[in-house]
Amino acid sequence: MKKDDLITVKIEDLSSDGLGVGHHDGMAFFIKDTVIGDVVEAKIMKLKKTYGYARLMRLLEPSPDRVEPPCPVARQCGGCQIQAMRYPAQLRFKEAKVRSNLIRIGKFENPPMELIIGMEQPYRYRNKAQFPIGRDRNGALVAGFYAGRTHDIIACEDCLLGHEVNAQILAIVLHHMEKYGISPYDEQTGAGLVRHVMTRVGFHTEQIMVCIVINGTALPHSRELAAALCEIPGMTSITLNVNRERTNVIMGREILPVWGQTWIEDKIRTDGWSSAGGASDSDGSSVSDSLGGLSSLDGFVRFRISPLSFYQVNPVQMEKLYGKALEYAALTGTEIVWDLYCGIGTISLFLARKAKQVYGVEIVPQAIHDAQENAALNGITNAEFFVGKAEDILPAKYEAEGISADVIVVDPPRKGCEESVLATMIQMAPKRIVYVSCDSATLARDLHYLCEHGYQLEKCCPTDMFGNSVHVETVCQIVRKREYNL
Repeated sequence: MKKDDLITVKIEDLSSDGLGVGHHDGMAFFIKDTVIGDVVEAKIMKLKKTYGYARLMRLLEPSPDRVEPPCPVARQCGGCQIQAMRYPAQLRFKEAKVRSNLIRIGKFENPPMELIIGMEQPYRYRNKAQFPIGRDRNGALVAGFYAGRTHDIIACEDCLLGHEVNAQILAIVLHHMEKYGISPYDEQTGAGLVRHVMTRVGFHTEQIMVCIVINGTALPHSRELAAALCEIPGMTSITLNVNRERTNVIMGREILPVWGQTWIEDKIRTDGWSSAGGASDSDGSSVSDSLGGLSSLDGFVRFRISPLSFYQVNPVQMEKLYGKALEYAALTGTEIVWDLYCGIGTISLFLARKAKQVYGVEIVPQAIHDAQENAALNGITNAEFFVGKAEDILPAKYEAEGISADVIVVDPPRKGCEESVLATMIQMAPKRIVYVSCDSATLARDLHYLCEHGYQLEKCCPTDMFGNSVHVETVCQIVRKREYNL
């Protein structure tokens, strides 16, 4: 085999980043835009010793799980890697991905997994979007998303994962830029003003935020832009974000108010959890018994969300994810709970209503400020928050002040927990650890460490927060072994 050869491949699996995986002549090939079960003709683009990359040329036999993506730019855009796969198959893939990592990396022979919690509707679920602004080949202003592995903008003003209002917002911003001759930012030269448009929508409150990221300190005729945006019902917050760095980091640190508040509010349901039954695919087949909703809702926790706040992008699934975390925490009202990587306090305040005391730790000062305000907003007095790295704060509070923990909840970034955090958690010897993870590989690594030091994995539940992408959240209950409780 050599580069540019045409090969026939049956796709057997998907890689962690959504590439189809098949074999030809004893070698594994990674092929974009394929789904499990496809038989394809592909052109070899790159060869290594035991694997290669190929480009899809022709679909010879479509998989039974293949569907036509509803988004016209699904193939070019890097956001929805598996939109061409039927949703029940997406869930099976994600469940298998978590199980495989727990077995291969975590060394769990038979992981105690529950059914994946899927979505009732895997479109229009995102409450946040960040659209880069640029020019197309003809020089026209465009907003959209970066093509996979590039910074080439694919024009898309109405992403089907986001709220419908985004298209209206972008049309107004682009018209304003055209009218007043405002240039988009050019990554190559560092010139130009408007870099991104970030939007947030409160799904419960219907409040809307628009934050325009600029390579400067002012946007020409911003009052006129605000007046146009305020015609949209629910508009609550219009701000500028200053980012003058030559970087691919989207947001800068400085927020400049333009109109309204510098935050929006949203709510999380906290009570009355119950299954609302299963859901079915278009052909009537059962997706999963766990695709239920919520009923008999009695209470909410309210949150103020600023442009720089971390807040889960899927509010419907967030309630299910946090409900599962609360179930795994098994709180009776007498426990001291530590919430590491707490952000603006979403999980902390969710747990505080069922715990004696909650301590939250987060490295971002603005997030801790938001967490404190959110506690006050909800009248919650049994939650205290600390600014700093979890690997610094937790050992200091444990060793210097002797603060104990009955339950520890962690929701770390993709890289997982620092080993020093895991070591201190083991020293503190909580009865239960609830681990919420956005990367099942680092989750499996950390679970292996904990289970080598006196804990056992009791339950594990994948939760689909990101339909049509390869990403999956997982929540685990880890309990201290009885022999270590003596």
